[in-house]
Amino acid sequence: MKYQSASLNIAMLSIHSSPVGELGTRDTGGMSVYIRELAKTLGGWGHRVDVFTGRSDGKKGPVFDAYDNVRIIHLAGGANGNVEKSSLYEHLPQFYLDLESFRNREKIKYDIIHSHYWLSGLLGSQARLSWGACLIHTFHTIGAVKNHVCPGENESELRLSEEERLGKLCDLIIVPTEKERDYLTRFYETPRDKVRVIPCGVNLERFKPVDKIAARQELGMRLEDRVVLYVGRQAPVKGLDRLLEAFSHLTHHPHLRLVLVGGDEEASPMYQQLRSGATALNIQKNLVFTGRVDQKVLPLYYSAADVLAVPSYYESFGLVALEALACGTPVVTTPVGDMANIIKDGVTGYVALDPAPGSFAECIETALTTQETNGFSPGRVRASVTEFAWEVMASKVLEAYRAVVHR
Repeated sequence: MKYQSASLNIAMLSIHSSPVGELGTRDTGGMSVYIRELAKTLGGWGHRVDVFTGRSDGKKGPVFDAYDNVRIIHLAGGANGNVEKSSLYEHLPQFYLDLESFRNREKIKYDIIHSHYWLSGLLGSQARLSWGACLIHTFHTIGAVKNHVCPGENESELRLSEEERLGKLCDLIIVPTEKERDYLTRFYETPRDKVRVIPCGVNLERFKPVDKIAARQELGMRLEDRVVLYVGRQAPVKGLDRLLEAFSHLTHHPHLRLVLVGGDEEASPMYQQLRSGATALNIQKNLVFTGRVDQKVLPLYYSAADVLAVPSYYESFGLVALEALACGTPVVTTPVGDMANIIKDGVTGYVALDPAPGSFAECIETALTTQETNGFSPGRVRASVTEFAWEVMASKVLEAYRAVVHR
């Protein structure tokens, strides 16, 4: 098979977030899952992948083997430890020196630089000049879009101008949806022929249905509860304000619970804001904050839930929806990312075309009613996402790598 021939040396850059960091925290979400699964799959096929990050968990050394042929390399960036995201830009020159020092010391010639998020893209554009390697970039989120669609977001002019410049510097940009390609063309005038659409994937071995009763018993949930689940970071773009207000329309249902998985510590401003918002809506007794949950445990939460809610103002794709569907759990979502194509109304969930809280609540209520009557078929729900297996998506990324190297 083509992915077994002529192995590549790949440098992945993820400066602001570690692919092995704790998921659900402020800067560690779907992008980290994407990098980790892509690197793991490519490494398993014999390609050499070095993932460079500015984040360290303090438990492992600066260089360690994560998977077969995959190493995580922590760049100190002149700060002797983790650098706050807000100040990463000014540390990029030192990150580059650390990156170049490592490459020279290891005597590696990289064929591909795959950068993730705009800060890593800037680092990759500098390395591209001196390494003679091809630069492929994935934005994951686009600053101009966040500012356009999400109240509470205020991405800097610096980010916007640098993202526009990156669109012209890269050899190729990988986006997960046609919508993202349209955004790049609309906001940054990125040439469309420089953008390739490759959806995100899902680990079908990890995410698969678990018996609902068994899952609830293991998690300590009551069997009679109706469980609406949210999984992700606690950030304005995720639409948690919309979810809380929508949930307040549903409290006439007995035994209703909203379980929020992910987020930072209880002292964080966002956590306190959510607590205050829940109290103001008089739904605090129906809320369960779990905090961060290991990804290995997530299939239990997905399987224990009656429905996963994705209330986001903006998602480049919507990875948690794939994970829930792979576990046989229906999804109620706003029309973000590729949800309008992935979710089949009445079969795998519902897309709230009107994202107002009241309409979103109606979709959740419809999903709960369906679960109470005939129920969604877990097998049919899971079957809807088998085409998104990581092996399939990684092979498409590899094809893109090879096309750029050949060109």
